Amino acid sequence: MSTSSTTPTQSSVTTAPVTGTGGRFGGSLGPVGLVLAGGISVQFGGALAVTLMPRAGALGVVTLRLLVAAIVLMIVCRPRLRGHSRTDWGTVVVFGLTMGAMNGLFYASVDRIPLGAAVTLEVLGPLALSVIASRRAVNLVWAGLALAGVFLLAGGNFSGLDPVGVVLALGAGSMWAAYIVFSARTGRRFPQADGLALAMAVAALVFLPIGLAESGTKLTDPVTIALGAGVAILSSVLPYTLELLALRRLPASTFAILMSLEPAIAATAGFLILDQALTAGQSAAIALVIAASMGAVRTQVGRRKAVPEV
Repeated sequence: MSTSSTTPTQSSVTTAPVTGTGGRFGGSLGPVGLVLAGGISVQFGGALAVTLMPRAGALGVVTLRLLVAAIVLMIVCRPRLRGHSRTDWGTVVVFGLTMGAMNGLFYASVDRIPLGAAVTLEVLGPLALSVIASRRAVNLVWAGLALAGVFLLAGGNFSGLDPVGVVLALGAGSMWAAYIVFSARTGRRFPQADGLALAMAVAALVFLPIGLAESGTKLTDPVTIALGAGVAILSSVLPYTLELLALRRLPASTFAILMSLEPAIAATAGFLILDQALTAGQSAAIALVIAASMGAVRTQVGRRKAVPEV
């Protein structure tokens, strides 16, 4: 994808207002809070998805996640189908295809390599976007600091991993970067979460034949459906809605660096929920990533204060 077609400008990311109930919720929590809440939800959903894979397969889990999320969002949002331009529909279709590819590649990678390594590799996509989208040299420092933390969290060594799993995780990272761009574009073109609901429906329809081919009747088991619904709510409905609202008021470069918190959140959740102790190196990695994210946010806040209102 060329930089000219995917790099959002400062003005384009922050012009669309947030309206309706979602806007009031987003205003009370703040864009950074929305991103963090979405990250926490994704990690709990990811843990549930890992337990579901033996029952439904990696692609089967993706299918359930997308399908249930699409149904929930279409019912809740009831998006208007008429009155949209060809460009609007093109944006939402590409957004849906990006979501489907991102989820499919990531779950396929987790089926081959450890979850922590997969998340660490995937987050390189948003980090790369932060460098490309930013127009300030200081953001290169924050991106570099976050990147150092990501590699430190992984132990600084990816040797011994399944090469196919590594490639799949990197592919998921590239789709994550594209997701950030098209989520912002969709949020500007559709009110509230209407565009997200339509994009999720596109992703579910495209992925349904793939999931059926791998898992077949396993997807009709009531327990599997219930677990898949939980994965859909935690990993798709809540985080995607929160991130879409955040991207209406947060530059893509800052958002991309905040995405580097994902491995840190995963490590913290493992410590609190799974009783997985953190090493000194992992704790230092989390500190680096958090410092980079805080620096990016402070830089953006300082830039807004420096620009006089007109």
